[in-house]
Amino acid sequence: MTGLRYVYAVCRPFDAVLKTQLTGVAGDPPRLLPHGGLVAVVSHVPEADFSEEALRAHLEDLDWLSGTARAHQQVIDALTAVTTPLPLRLATVFRDDSGVRVMMEEREEAFRRTLDRLDGRVEWGVKVYVETEPEKASGPAQPAPKPASGRDYLRQRRMQTRANEDLWTRAEEFATRLHETLSARADDARLHAPQNPSLSGAAGRNVLNAAYLVRRDASEEFVENVDRTKDDVPGMRVELTGPWAAYSFAGEESPGEGP
Repeated sequence: MTGLRYVYAVCRPFDAVLKTQLTGVAGDPPRLLPHGGLVAVVSHVPEADFSEEALRAHLEDLDWLSGTARAHQQVIDALTAVTTPLPLRLATVFRDDSGVRVMMEEREEAFRRTLDRLDGRVEWGVKVYVETEPEKASGPAQPAPKPASGRDYLRQRRMQTRANEDLWTRAEEFATRLHETLSARADDARLHAPQNPSLSGAAGRNVLNAAYLVRRDASEEFVENVDRTKDDVPGMRVELTGPWAAYSFAGEESPGEGP
């Protein structure tokens, strides 16, 4: 089959079979390309969509990006179920198999080092949101009395400001304690920038956005630790996602070769 080579991940050889009827980007089933004791997971993609010029245009198309990202993640998820993949960035493309092999040779030492560090581990994501406004925290909202004077107005504003400050202080303390607790139960941790609610669509204000590298055999205990915290502080929402391939800890991304 002709076409460019789309590379999802690099991993060590494995015997398990990927789930049947798995399709990748552009609808092509992924295949294994072994080289030098490593395996690249690749599929064929049309040059019309994945040449350098075509990619520049597609990167402005959110629908195309979303569909490609879903197909890419579907393959990574299937790999994560049977081995420890080192995921490459979205739309890593090479001219042919030879180009993929050259990349693997050039990055072999770094790939092996990273795979050793990630072996038998998965990534869990934990987010904490403040979902209760200060005036709602203690019960049903009551209409604020109309200030009788400028002094009353300023006093109400000061009280509201103090309530906000108290809420954010509690949120930050809770998020800090949770991150310290979970970090102690993980092999590594990463703090990401809080998500913008207008972009993520999530309700509430994100005060913790973290990833944790956890051994597969310790994941059940890690999840239980997260679950035990969910009701610790009223007005806080804790969200757990995973297990994922260790994107946040891969640290090795291979630059795509221009087709």
